Amino acid sequence: MTDTPLAISLRGLTKTFGKVVANDHIDLDVRTGEILALLGENGSGKTTLMNMLSGTYQPDEGSIWIRGRRVNIRSPREAIDLGIGMIHQHFKLVDVFTARENILLGQKGRSAAPDEIVGRLQLSIDLNKKVYNMSVSEKQTVEIIKVISRGADILILDEPTAVLTPQEIDALFDLLRLMKQEGKAIVIITHKLEEVMAISDRVAVLHRGRNVGSVQTADADRFLLTEMMVGRQVGLSIQRAPMQAGNTILDIHQLKVLGPEGQPELQKVSFTLRAGEILGVAGVAGSGQRALCESIAGLQEIAGGSILLDGKRIDGLSPREIIKRGISMAFIPEDRLGMGLVGSMDIPDNLLLKTYRDQPGVLLRRKAAREEAQEMIDRLDIATPGLSTPVRKLSGGNVQKVLLGREINLSPRVLITAYPVRGLDIGASMTIYDMLNEQKQKGVGVLFIGEDLDVLLSLCDRIVVLSGGKVTAIVDSKFATKALLGMKMTGLATDKEDAYA
Repeated sequence: MTDTPLAISLRGLTKTFGKVVANDHIDLDVRTGEILALLGENGSGKTTLMNMLSGTYQPDEGSIWIRGRRVNIRSPREAIDLGIGMIHQHFKLVDVFTARENILLGQKGRSAAPDEIVGRLQLSIDLNKKVYNMSVSEKQTVEIIKVISRGADILILDEPTAVLTPQEIDALFDLLRLMKQEGKAIVIITHKLEEVMAISDRVAVLHRGRNVGSVQTADADRFLLTEMMVGRQVGLSIQRAPMQAGNTILDIHQLKVLGPEGQPELQKVSFTLRAGEILGVAGVAGSGQRALCESIAGLQEIAGGSILLDGKRIDGLSPREIIKRGISMAFIPEDRLGMGLVGSMDIPDNLLLKTYRDQPGVLLRRKAAREEAQEMIDRLDIATPGLSTPVRKLSGGNVQKVLLGREINLSPRVLITAYPVRGLDIGASMTIYDMLNEQKQKGVGVLFIGEDLDVLLSLCDRIVVLSGGKVTAIVDSKFATKALLGMKMTGLATDKEDAYA
């Protein structure tokens, strides 16, 4: 590997945003035929570093060498012309276009056919579907196809597997290995240490904007990488807070939800959530998780059944009507910047979003909101250049902290969280788990939609399993196993079903 030529060579690369030094004189090499994993806490500068390679940012200092030639990458188009393709964490798609139109938009005639890529990746996606009708998983898949179709020799992936099913991850990794064999250089930004061990040849770790070192993956383990990431030893076990469950506060009965084309997304779904309980929801992507969250939150119309919160029916009510009736419920959607926050607004203004109609005067409690925002920044260790910074300029982990902090500050009775640690590093994830446990101990009912079965089993008290929009099991986490959940997620029956229900 050391004899293979360099595809990327970064020397002294530095980038600042106001007083924040995102990248501090970083040196980094990536060789042809190598898969490099780039690790670091949220806000450590990983995405900023790669954005300078993709032409989104220009460095304040330092130099970029591509295949032995020094280059100035002044735009994404110049990066594409150099054979550099980047899949960003936040979507860059035109909602009213189809997947195929988004993939072909602005591409040259020699680009690879989308259908051929779908076949190679074994992806389950309708290329003629409008983006606005797609799930987050489908949108991310379109982004992957779009970049690969440009025939990039250098491929940068920023959290590419965060919204993919295990089968899609396997297909993606197979493609990455094939591209590696063809001599392509690949950088994958991920917080999932098991993926680092599975796919990468080498790992480079950033900490507070600096490259603290790189190791061969074969010589590393999860504990070493975690310590390099956060600068200290971190416990990797999730603690389940003791449950003193109270009365039922959320009662879902025979819930039916239809999709935009009239297809059933949820069918006769029933379960209860108690005060002081974390109830997990497991299922492969597209099993009805999104419809469940949005119907409870009043964002999606139901076709049958009922939703009761503290004995009051809330189905048919809009989010604004739910708030007006004094029903305290918080919702953290999977699409943080698309549904949860306004990316162009700063943290104080995003805190005001849910209450601005109830505030007197032109200032809309702005002073109090700024004080609340500063307290939240300090408490949750949110990395931001300042209070006036738009949230879209924050890293994914810090965006999630803002969203979760805002919802918790509303003192909800029920907290609905959809993939709250998706794309977060291990340190930030542990912070989120601690926050959810804290809410549980305060008597809040937490509905936790997750994708990591180990996390669901460790954090949640009970787990509802969805398959094809139906409940296939409700299990006590203390007695469940990953094998059982996996079978239920695929809709398979087991002889032990009655023992776990």
